[in-house]
Amino acid sequence: MDARAAVAELVLARLERIEELRAGGPPAELLAELRALVPEAEAWARAEGDGRARTAATKLREEAEGMS
Repeated sequence: MDARAAVAELVLARLERIEELRAGGPPAELLAELRALVPEAEAWARAEGDGRARTAATKLREEAEGMS
């Protein structure tokens, strides 16, 4: 597996955990997963080199910074 695929796997696994928590997990755990997603999404966006991915990662970071 190359680096891009490995980063994508991390993001997809994190998103799966987030979906499971949204269905009924503890809010604090969901928030922790969302915050952990930010650097993974940014790494994925850099690996992909796609402007839309970078924009999405930036938006995610901005929204996560507003969470408490």
